[in-house]
Amino acid sequence: MKHYICTTCGVQYDLSATAPAHCPICEDDRQYVNPNGQSWTTLEQVARQHKNIIEKAGPDVYAIYTTPSFAIGQRAHLVISPGGNILWDCITNLDASTIDIIQRMGGIKAIALSHPHYFSTMVEWSHAFGNIPVYVHRLDTQWLGRTDAVIWLWEGKEQALWDGMKLVLCAGHFPGANVLYTPQNNGVLLVGDVIQVSPDLKSVSFMYSFPNYIPMRKSEVLGIQEAVAPLSYDVMYGAFGRYLRQDAKKTMDFSVKRYLRIYE
Repeated sequence: MKHYICTTCGVQYDLSATAPAHCPICEDDRQYVNPNGQSWTTLEQVARQHKNIIEKAGPDVYAIYTTPSFAIGQRAHLVISPGGNILWDCITNLDASTIDIIQRMGGIKAIALSHPHYFSTMVEWSHAFGNIPVYVHRLDTQWLGRTDAVIWLWEGKEQALWDGMKLVLCAGHFPGANVLYTPQNNGVLLVGDVIQVSPDLKSVSFMYSFPNYIPMRKSEVLGIQEAVAPLSYDVMYGAFGRYLRQDAKKTMDFSVKRYLRIYE
């Protein structure tokens, strides 16, 4: 029996004697099945072929990513906070070196996931750091590849954490898509690609599916705008190493207005 991992999206599934026939996350319009066919691996195999890098992304924020890149290639981010550190989003690879380094940085109090594409090996991460809670919005329950008692399904528009941090439901990309807000350092949003930081570092983007180029409806863009409008923030961290280090709220407002002009 093994916990198989999809090589395209990096999500781990419940124990099974043989590899699953399907990956529901990849078969959804927001992702894709590898044109060469569905394939599977295990965490042990991934750890033998890859290693993780942990680097400072900004004040009290560290990026964690895998080299060579695996699956979607997103970054997780460790937010350092007085009441306990939180891991925002997740990556598939987890090895002894990663665990040791993070423990020396104060460990992890909880994990929060923006949406199903980054569920990866979140249960493995939780177990490695003492069965810590993993926050997933209840609206995304159907996408859980692996189930476990550590998964905390939250509901509603916000989930309060500690030190003023909270999860904020945005929807759009997925029904339960959310962002992490922390008031530290003049306000910070960690957004995954629920809000995608653009390569020009002067704008952000909103898509139902990024790999398949499916746009988001106007109502969904407005819903994201409404969700984050009450928040005071200056910095935004995206999932792929692109960060808005100042004027992030102004950039968000500009980008929404640009989208609305296109919808006219």
